[in-house]
Amino acid sequence: MRVFGTLNHLFAKVRPAVATVAMTVAASAAITGQASAEPTEGTHYVALGDSFAAGAGIFPQAELATCSRSAVNYPALVAKELGVASFTDVTCGGATLDDLTSPQRGIVAGTAAPQFDALTPDTTLVTMTMGGNDIGLAKQALLCGNVLPEPYGTSCADTFTANGVDTFAERTRELAPDYGNAIDEIHSRAPEATVVIVGYPTASRAGACPAQQPAWPRDADYLRGVLVNLNTLLRDVSAAHGAIFVDTADSSIGHDMCAAPDQQWINGLIPSLSTPSFAPLHPNTFGEQNIARQVVAALR
Repeated sequence: MRVFGTLNHLFAKVRPAVATVAMTVAASAAITGQASAEPTEGTHYVALGDSFAAGAGIFPQAELATCSRSAVNYPALVAKELGVASFTDVTCGGATLDDLTSPQRGIVAGTAAPQFDALTPDTTLVTMTMGGNDIGLAKQALLCGNVLPEPYGTSCADTFTANGVDTFAERTRELAPDYGNAIDEIHSRAPEATVVIVGYPTASRAGACPAQQPAWPRDADYLRGVLVNLNTLLRDVSAAHGAIFVDTADSSIGHDMCAAPDQQWINGLIPSLSTPSFAPLHPNTFGEQNIARQVVAALR
């Protein structure tokens, strides 16, 4: 694996984005409370990713049946804040790295085109949140819900580490080469683009909150470790393949599924009714706003 391209290579890619952002004022009130600047010419932004990027279950929806793509997901907020010249959002719920180059069957109906089809030589900014579905986290994390207290029911942590093999640790390690190849392909299709890999937010605190959410503390802690490992992989692969990694885990500490309803940025296994969002273990409206803030801050 090549090590971060070279620092000069990375800085060459970052400088255009930094210069572009510097010409804008911190924008939409939903993110910063400040007014938007005049659109900056020349920034052609393409958003790739899974349900965390698409804003699955967050209303208003821009497209529901195929990808559950919200009109106020973090890519839309970033595009508004930066005042980009063009914005193409192909994020899609359930997406994996395979869906970057192959059509994806819709969540309810329809088919989404390969996400890489949106990339062109004119693209100058790309964001991507991807990986959770590749290791099966989004789907299998729901198995960690336990209404009954221990020792009744089954521990998902025990299931995923049976026979001394940590299923998610193995899947995460195996993801690295494919993820690096995906970033390289983005660079190939959009050679002028600054590529931003956006990590996953904090979903739960240590020990979780079994009185509030139906998950045993050790199961919730196991899933926290899975997310930490996945984010670490995304950070390392980004560094090795000339992309910027944006951490969203630190900034979302204290706003996990165990937080008070008005402080939650990510839904629990039982979503809160305080925000118009219904996807379990996914960011709500406030969570998408925080991710947007982190992306814009990283570009600046």
